[in-house]
Amino acid sequence: MIALKITNIKQFMGKFLGSEAFDSFLVEEASISTYNTFMIDGRQNRDFYTCEEWEDKEIRPYEFTAWKQLRPICYSLIKGNKTPCAFKFVLYLMPEYVSSILKNGETSVLPQQIQALALTIKYDGTTLTLITGTAFHTFVMDKTVDGLWDNAVRQFLYKREIGYEEL
Repeated sequence: MIALKITNIKQFMGKFLGSEAFDSFLVEEASISTYNTFMIDGRQNRDFYTCEEWEDKEIRPYEFTAWKQLRPICYSLIKGNKTPCAFKFVLYLMPEYVSSILKNGETSVLPQQIQALALTIKYDGTTLTLITGTAFHTFVMDKTVDGLWDNAVRQFLYKREIGYEEL
């Protein structure tokens, strides 16, 4: 797990909310504090779907909602003349990308053992911080995945020209 302080918040927010840069993520939860605090539970709502839709992997491929779907809603809540008081997004890398993270290192962990490769984005009114995390379906002794994910996030930011400082 690493914590990274974003050095140019405006640039980061432009890429986060105004481009496809983070569309390889799912939203586990989001909280945006402006004139109200808006809470988003990214878990798909079973009651919204018919039985057929719920089982259809083309309609509902993930347990959580894709950032691509929620991005315009979050953008509409954040945009304006005033900076938000705070926000927090907990994102998970889409499962189909997990294998590519694992192939970059020597690990005995299999993709199906990983519950989530998480990226938490927190803004407190002055500082924007990214925190990495990993979650597994069962206990694993091998901590290599943590380092692989940390490095993948660093590379992700570098490729998108997003500046940061390690905390």
